[in-house]
Amino acid sequence: MGLLDHEALERSSVVANNRMNRERRLRAYRRELGVDVAAFLASRPGARWLDLCCGTGNALSEAADTVTGDVEIVGVDLVDFFAVPPRPPRLQLITASVTAWEPDAAFDLITCVHGLHYVGDKLGVISRAVRWLTEDGLFVANFDARSVRRADGAPAGPRFVRALREAGLDYDTRNRRLRSHGRREVRLPYRFVGADDQVGPNYTGQPAVNSHYTAPNR
Repeated sequence: MGLLDHEALERSSVVANNRMNRERRLRAYRRELGVDVAAFLASRPGARWLDLCCGTGNALSEAADTVTGDVEIVGVDLVDFFAVPPRPPRLQLITASVTAWEPDAAFDLITCVHGLHYVGDKLGVISRAVRWLTEDGLFVANFDARSVRRADGAPAGPRFVRALREAGLDYDTRNRRLRSHGRREVRLPYRFVGADDQVGPNYTGQPAVNSHYTAPNR
């Protein structure tokens, strides 16, 4: 099995897929993640929202125009395909890999709509994102546990889902959503060894990426 490292994966046409919700609007976040972003930001004066794999940035621009008060919105995407202009400090749009980028301050809300499907080290990104939360912040993302594989390609299985929950993460198997409330250190006994971009469509109907890890034997 030929697995890709981060650099090779980010050159993949699967990762550059511009059909996978890249032009989503703000209402899609409530449908996909179960979060009313505008209401969340409005309820917290001075709130900071980070959207990983933000696509064109249309939803972020919409939130910047909709929510009153002193909010800060940051979007990060691997592809520089933003359809709206940044308006610092209210709206910042950053072209970077979510596996390497680091913020300079904590966020009240961190979201990722279907972006993890195209990331190699998904667990690394999740662990880092949860550390970027404020003490009472919220992280929520679409996540398909079946895309996490052992080094030999076998599914990580129910043991992996238990490890997520034991680490303090809430995984909704029915809706394939991952949540974390408040900043925490997430330590999972899995080490990333490479990604497979040739697995075909996942539950969204779009080609996705499987992430392979060395895993505990018991």
